[in-house]
This record gives sequence, structure tokens and C-alpha cells, in this order.
Amino acid sequence: MTATAVLGRGIVAPLRWARLPHWFDGIVYLMLLALVVAVAFGGVLAPYDPYQVDLPSALLPPSPEHLMGTDENGRDIWSRILTGAAGTLWSAFLIAVVAAFIGVAAAALAASLGRWVDESIMRLCDILLAVPSLVLALGIAIALGPSLESAAIAMIIASWPGTTRVVRGVFRTTMSQSYVESARAMGASKTRVMLQHVIPNSLDVVIVQTAFDIGGLTLLLAGLSYIGVGAQPPSAEWGAMASAGGAYALTSWWVALWPGLAITFAVVTFGLMGEILQARLNPLLRRK
Repeated sequence: MTATAVLGRGIVAPLRWARLPHWFDGIVYLMLLALVVAVAFGGVLAPYDPYQVDLPSALLPPSPEHLMGTDENGRDIWSRILTGAAGTLWSAFLIAVVAAFIGVAAAALAASLGRWVDESIMRLCDILLAVPSLVLALGIAIALGPSLESAAIAMIIASWPGTTRVVRGVFRTTMSQSYVESARAMGASKTRVMLQHVIPNSLDVVIVQTAFDIGGLTLLLAGLSYIGVGAQPPSAEWGAMASAGGAYALTSWWVALWPGLAITFAVVTFGLMGEILQARLNPLLRRK
């Protein structure tokens, strides 16, 4: 049987991570560490003020003085990427956690109450999942007005149904286990069974789903900012930086290239971390 991994919005794909060598894990951990350092200390490590306008230094190519060059306002791109890591990645992390909490709560209600509650929640998830996440988030963000907060709300609404659909199935499977049935036979309430037995024994799926979601939400947040409905200038958010650099793609390629590579690096890192967590938390997939 082919092992599978849960991806964003409830998609399932083959898992090949278990066939990769152990040393590759260390590379992924270093990639994650680099992102954590950028989020935590980016503002301190930045060699220049990321918001200081210096028009005489506008659109300078990469050099020892400016490792990634400068943008159209003369701001150091390396400093802006370091500073923007907190806004982009921390926002994606918080959105993923909130969406996971809502998704788990909805899945718990659906699995424990069943009947019309289960049917109503699942049909709502079907409706939201039928719309591509970018289109759904874009529509909500436009209705709320362009801002990072509006983008965050839109992304939460677009993300929780995928978690609910995946986790609800796991909850229902867990509820059929003998130890859960024994707890019920001893008089435990549905709430107690869910909180003490079902959710704790299903956290591995939630953690893996959330890890994948962080990468997907990083890309979605950057996409919304790129379109103009997310973070607004002069924010150092990576999507907004890539959007501003698009106008200079043919003459000053570095302005849009580095933010784009930063987004790609983050998305790949969290995707690989999701694969590692899947292989580690699922005993059937653990490598020997």
C-alpha cells in the first residue's frame, strides 16, 4: 500500500519521504533554523534601516555593500527581506494555528454530535472547498478592504475547512477504537471522551496538516500582497516587495528576484518539514 501525506485543503498525495536518507533531515532542519532566526532576529541582523529612503542609491545592483542590491527607493533589499520575514512567516504561522483551532473545533462538533450538525458542517466545508483558496481569500479580502488584517481573516476562512474535513475523518476512526468505547461504557460524556481521548490521540494529523498549511499560507499571503489586497507599501512583506519589483523585472532583476526566492525557500522548507513530521509521527512510515 502506498503511504500518503495530507496536504493543504484536504488534498492527499503519495509520501516518498520515508525513502530519503537520514542526513537529508539535517539540511531541512538547518533551513527551518534559518527561517526561525530571520523571524526572531531579522530586525537586529539587518545591516540597514529597511524603511530608510535613499533615492541616490536607487536600483543599485548586488555588491559587497548591498548584498542583494537596492530597490526603487534605495532601500537595502537584504535588510528588507530579513525584517519582512517576521511579517510574512509569523503571520502565516498565526493564521495556520487559528485555522487549525477552528478546524479541530468544527471537526470535534461534527464527529461527536453527528446527524444534522455533522451534515451541516460538512456541507459548509464542501461549499468553501469548492472555491479555489486564492479566489475565496481574494474575494473576502477585497470586501474587507486592502490590509494585512483583512488578508489574515480571509485566509483563515479559506483554510479551516480543509483541516476540518481531514481531522473529522480521523476523529470518527478514533471514536470507534475499543478504549474510547470503554470510556463511554464507564459513563464518560461526549465532551470528556473528545477532550481526553479523541483529540490527544489525533494530534499527529493536526500537526502535520498545520505544517503543510504554514507553507501554503505563506504563498497565499504573498499572493494577496502581490495582487494588492494584503500588506501595503512600504511594508517589507515579501509578496509586496515582489509586486513592487515587478515593474523593474527587465532592467533591475534583483528587486523582484530575491523576495521571490525567499518565498520559495519558505514554502519548500515547511513542505519538507511536513513530510518529516508525517514520517516521524506515523509509526508505519518510520524509517529504520
